[in-house]
Amino acid sequence: MSQEVLKKLIIEKVYRNGSVMIEEDEIIAEERIDFYLNGMKLLSVMGIAQDQDAHIVGFLMSEGVITHVEDIHSLRISDNGLSVYIDASVNEDNIQNLFKEKTLTTGCCVGVTGNVEDKIVKEFNRSTVSYNVDMLFDEVDRFYGSSALFRQSGCVHKARLVLKEGEAIEAEDVGRHNAIDKVIGKARLSHADTQDAFLIVSGRLSMEMVVKCVMHGITMVISKAAPTRLGIKTAQLHGITLIGFAREGKMNLYTHSSRVDTAHTVIQADSTSCIIEEVCVAAS
Repeated sequence: MSQEVLKKLIIEKVYRNGSVMIEEDEIIAEERIDFYLNGMKLLSVMGIAQDQDAHIVGFLMSEGVITHVEDIHSLRISDNGLSVYIDASVNEDNIQNLFKEKTLTTGCCVGVTGNVEDKIVKEFNRSTVSYNVDMLFDEVDRFYGSSALFRQSGCVHKARLVLKEGEAIEAEDVGRHNAIDKVIGKARLSHADTQDAFLIVSGRLSMEMVVKCVMHGITMVISKAAPTRLGIKTAQLHGITLIGFAREGKMNLYTHSSRVDTAHTVIQADSTSCIIEEVCVAAS
């Protein structure tokens, strides 16, 4: 039997005028989930016990440990939902990257990744796909409007992968890395084509978030939050269109903006040239 994602708790809500109300609140149940690969414990992650099978698949494929979903021989979740077991043909060198290069990332749950600093090489994304700006804003609106778990708890990150056919896949977790791994895992397990898809996320766009998109041919990543400088550099180097601050009817395009069809002339502010030059220098 799987774990409950939400738990009820009696709290005291204090108002500025000094009044106090006793209320029932819904709290996310964060759990330690163990990943087992080919009979051996690989690592543990902190997250919610939801889409755990997709989580391990998305994580291992993003790290280059598993190359194709067809390489998976078996996949199951324990009865209590806190262990996931996968048997698969793997790239042993990339498994070792996880342990040689223990990088504490900037994730909410302090993620561990080995796929940084050019450990795994992918070709530059040369896709010429373009997206209508109105469609992108519509998808961002859907992203904010369809998160029931966030409305209930206020405590999860979300990822929404929009495929080139228009179908969308969603996942949520307390960690922004986890949410991306889950949505990619769901796409891979359903044999969806992630080439020329775009990803909308709720968290900041740091380097390792962009790398996950690079690994799966995802052309564009959009967030309501800000990117980091290294996130921008990584997107520029790998051909990923990076968009931040997508909210309230506007968005900031940081890299490879030709994929966004605005149908309007670009108005350049006085400081724009030096900002563009700085980004290009950072990516060189």
